[in-house]
Amino acid sequence: MSEPPKVYVADLNSDARKAPVRVAFITRRTSAAVQASDEERMMTHPGVFFRVLVAIEALAIALVWIALLVDAPLEQLADPMHTPNPAKAPWYFLGLQELLHYFPPVVAGVMIPGLVVLALIVIPYFNVNVEGGGLFLRDRVKRVKIAAGVVVVFCIFLVAFEVWVALAPTLLMAALMAVAARQAAGGQTQGLPAKPLSFWIMTWFLAELILLTAVGTFFRGPGWSWVLPWKGY
Repeated sequence: MSEPPKVYVADLNSDARKAPVRVAFITRRTSAAVQASDEERMMTHPGVFFRVLVAIEALAIALVWIALLVDAPLEQLADPMHTPNPAKAPWYFLGLQELLHYFPPVVAGVMIPGLVVLALIVIPYFNVNVEGGGLFLRDRVKRVKIAAGVVVVFCIFLVAFEVWVALAPTLLMAALMAVAARQAAGGQTQGLPAKPLSFWIMTWFLAELILLTAVGTFFRGPGWSWVLPWKGY
């Protein structure tokens, strides 16, 4: 039994997947090349949505069990005649309270939080490359000079205000960036040399936040003086 004859339809269609057998009419304004490719996709529903739902439920159950088994570290009722010393903010604000120990209130309470909020508003309007390459894989010498200048100026600012707590993560991040630049100069493209600028900024920010919060929580006593947590106050 012979196969049915193929029917060729003249149509303006450049999708090679919908019309794999076609007759193409080539003119001066058209091209014979058809660019069509299947990109990797991840459906948000139900795959990702179901995973997020399971994670939220697991976290809620864990928090409920912690609340039932562990009492909240609450103090006595507030008494205006006997205020605690030191009067500490909740733990998620202790990093900001630690900054108030070094900087004037306008700087620590207004300028720094304001700049953070402003950055969160402005950054999405930039053409940010999510898959950005390593910071020192291109224009290495120029970028090393810029990074070194920024670190030096920032360290001078911290030393001028005697913010030794914030100086330690900055120097650590500068050392890691120097290692990344040295590895990139040796031809290595994986590991630290592959980290983009966003990685370095976010890592520095998290290190500063964790250290400032830890110092404000465990190492500050009466009058916001430096104390060792195991000696009490």
